[in-house]
Amino acid sequence: MKITGVEIRTVEIPLVSPFRTSFGTEDVRRALLLRVVTDEAEGWGECGAGTAPLYSSEYTDAAADVLSRFLIPALSEVRDLTPHRVAPALTPFKGHRTAKAALEAAVLDADLRARGVSFGHALGAVRESVPCGVSVGIMDSIPELLDAVAAYLEEGYLRIKLKIEPGWDVEPVRAVRERFGDIPLQADANTAYRRGDAGHLAGLDPFGLLLVEQPLAEDDLLGHAELARRITTPICLDESIVSARAAADAIALGACQVVNIKPGRVGGYLEARRIHDVCAAHDVPVWCGGMLETGVGRAANVALAALPGFLLPGDTSASERYYRTDVTAPFRLRDGHLAVPAGPGLGVTPIPEILDAVTVATEWVPFTTG
Repeated sequence: MKITGVEIRTVEIPLVSPFRTSFGTEDVRRALLLRVVTDEAEGWGECGAGTAPLYSSEYTDAAADVLSRFLIPALSEVRDLTPHRVAPALTPFKGHRTAKAALEAAVLDADLRARGVSFGHALGAVRESVPCGVSVGIMDSIPELLDAVAAYLEEGYLRIKLKIEPGWDVEPVRAVRERFGDIPLQADANTAYRRGDAGHLAGLDPFGLLLVEQPLAEDDLLGHAELARRITTPICLDESIVSARAAADAIALGACQVVNIKPGRVGGYLEARRIHDVCAAHDVPVWCGGMLETGVGRAANVALAALPGFLLPGDTSASERYYRTDVTAPFRLRDGHLAVPAGPGLGVTPIPEILDAVTVATEWVPFTTG
């Protein structure tokens, strides 16, 4: 596969409503979309970094910089480039996993489109559709939260995830459980608690949650292992799982009983599949997390979520959950599920006029070889 170059597009898309977590509030999604141009096809990838370095050390503008100055030029030096050679070529550069993931996804998409193979088939998908959950942000009041949950259940979502933080945890969970009964329900703390909060987090145990996600700091595996011995709610790790090796270590330590796989967080879809395989070998269920993706990233996530070890509904919500107008044909919920795209590559392509309308910056980085 001979690559001509990579286009980096910065897009800004208003969210349907502000999305608040313990990290902060987003009302506009500022993201990067990459277009890899080859002699046979074009491929697309999406960078999941946030506008500010809050979820992780990465952020959108830094991702654009490292891609144009280091990652894409390094990839242009690789002869006989294949998707499996992307990650090794980028290994000398520390961190920047979401940027690396976007570049790998775009190369993989181009390769699969050229060969007429779908993303799902290449990853090992076993389902034609995936069950969908929805992530509900922190709100100003419990009545507002209950109205939002009611609306999502009416739309057909099969699992509700509540964002929590100190001061907004036990009571919102209690209110949702009392109002809606035995629905699949989980909580996501996004590292908002500390080891000394174990007694308080045990207050979630009576509500029969599927899991509590990433209660402690991302580098505190021992703290999570200790917490797992003190509460009965299963612990799921998110920010802590940055590779297959990290997943294996967390499982060995007893730090988690469930794993959330976000391809951007772990450096790409091929590493995400390796994490899936590690967890499956240890009978640890996984599910696919979301990073406010447009239709480009959502298509890849839905394909990943169709692998056999994804046993819980993921945050692969419909496009309208976040965007009034997506950059691709919208993903629509059907009986609580999203269809896995069956076309070559991602199976979706940005709609040019919509993409142009939300683009705020474009940079073309040519390949020097290929």
